[in-house]
Amino acid sequence: MLLCGSLWFLSQHPGNGASLAAADRSVAQAPMELAASDIATVKRRTLVRKLPLSGTLKPLVQSEIRSRVSGEVLEVSVREGQSVRAGEVLVRIDTRSQQALVASQRAALDKARADLSIASLNYENSQRLLEKQFIAQNVLDTSKSVYDAAAAGVKLAEAQLRLAEIGLQDAEVRAPFDAVVSRRIAEPGEQISSDALLLELVDLRHMELQAAAPAAEIPVLKPGQIARIRVDGYGERVFEARLERINPNAEQGSRLILLYLSIDNSDAALRGGMFAQGSLLIEQAQAALAIPATAVLNDAGLDYVMVIENGVVQRRAVHIGMHAANDNLVEVLDGLTEGEQVLAVDLASLEPGTAVQLTSALPPD
Repeated sequence: MLLCGSLWFLSQHPGNGASLAAADRSVAQAPMELAASDIATVKRRTLVRKLPLSGTLKPLVQSEIRSRVSGEVLEVSVREGQSVRAGEVLVRIDTRSQQALVASQRAALDKARADLSIASLNYENSQRLLEKQFIAQNVLDTSKSVYDAAAAGVKLAEAQLRLAEIGLQDAEVRAPFDAVVSRRIAEPGEQISSDALLLELVDLRHMELQAAAPAAEIPVLKPGQIARIRVDGYGERVFEARLERINPNAEQGSRLILLYLSIDNSDAALRGGMFAQGSLLIEQAQAALAIPATAVLNDAGLDYVMVIENGVVQRRAVHIGMHAANDNLVEVLDGLTEGEQVLAVDLASLEPGTAVQLTSALPPD
């Protein structure tokens, strides 16, 4: 219908054909209208690259307290949740058998010393008799052997006495460090054997967060990097954690690698088993040229953007640096200058050379 109408118009008004053709060209060349959200301005920003983390907290130092002697438990002076100081007596074990052992070893030492004294006198007498040629050399050698054996017997008795005394001391189980009792196992009246588990202690002053990271992120991770985390139950309070160690092996089946971060817990606010989540600061760029990540396109492995120059879209190659995934921004190392405008979205219908115009002013940044 439009074609027939145009032919009729030209037949009735032959002088207006040039005007109609010009109108058609004007419609064909009308700029494409873009919304303000379709365009981004190249600006300098502070870009931060972070790695999301989540995991469970546990005390960095925790210990199982075991008995070094056997016997009856006489007293357990602490309970779960109680703070203890280094050297404080936690458990007392019946020492009667140990005291008897100490007494027996002391008597054995006294006897060994007496034997050594007699052997020493005999050896000295043998030396004098040999000088006067009253005895043969083999007699002196025998006296010397008896003396050496007696001296060794004294050393053995001294060592056995020390062991018995240590056992007597071990009947009083003391805290090895400042801690909090997390579990009480032994109870008064129980008969325990050597190496029996008595208590479990934890040091809450230093906590550790174990979090898994993709293996692909390992090249940019290093000890000393800082993370900011939040813990369930503490609202918006932020705790600072420091990356201390990176596990050398990936977890089987997941290809994730465990990270170990330390957290100062001097106020004992945190407890073992709490869930924490946050992010680890990997990289930061000050005053870097940045554009939205959605503005960067790729063709055969080469990055490019669509730049608006004098109202016309042009394709331009760019060199991309850090990707701040948290802000959906990328750093532009080369190819753009501050203040230029690029398409922030991929509009497949826009070809280089297409004229564009905004439907409204750009929103303030």
